Amino acid sequence: MLKKSANTKHIFSLLFAVKKAVVFTLALFVFAVTVYAQQTDELKVKLTDRAQKIVNTLQLSDTHTYNKVVGSLVNQYYNLNQIHDGYKATVNTIKEKNTVKEEADKLIADETSKKSAALKTVHTFFLNELSANLTAEQIEKIKDGMTYNVFPITYAAYQKMILSLTDSQKLKIYDWLKEARELAMDEGSSDDKHKMFGKYKGKINNYLSAQGYNVKKEGEEWAKREAAAKQEKQIQN
Repeated sequence: MLKKSANTKHIFSLLFAVKKAVVFTLALFVFAVTVYAQQTDELKVKLTDRAQKIVNTLQLSDTHTYNKVVGSLVNQYYNLNQIHDGYKATVNTIKEKNTVKEEADKLIADETSKKSAALKTVHTFFLNELSANLTAEQIEKIKDGMTYNVFPITYAAYQKMILSLTDSQKLKIYDWLKEARELAMDEGSSDDKHKMFGKYKGKINNYLSAQGYNVKKEGEEWAKREAAAKQEKQIQN
């Protein structure tokens, strides 16, 4: 009888311990979900603010269209964030678990391909959404807004730097910078967007050198012209 009573107490103790463990696990789960939801909400607020600043440049008069475009831009930023963060986390895990470099490199290459495919998918979907609500000119402004206007600024700079550029050379520079912008749109950070343009500016500079231009000297001469123009303006004022 005593033995049976002791066994019963033991069983109840085990059940109580299990119950406490389940309750604790559920509490941790709820806490994790709550934290994730708060982080997601904070991110959405931040992305909405960024999107509104870009869309505001279009001066859209229709509130419905404005909200749809802002929503499309917020979703695109969020999707890009998820893709890039997920890729970085996976790559870090691969490096931690695979000590053989060749194996890790292969797995990382596979993940890079998956990331590129995902970026292409959301890029196409995003542009289709914009096309349903905006003109081609307005979409250009959205793209420039997402990439800090590096495309038009850099294109104008090349024309100011090298005054003797031919029409075909200008077109080549324009097309490369436009391609850079399309890729930079899908990068996950400001630094990575600028790096993409830097990559293409290197390509452009190599092209101009092959065309017979001394890019470094052209830049120095442009700087002198800019300084002289600034000085003359100060004198006139």
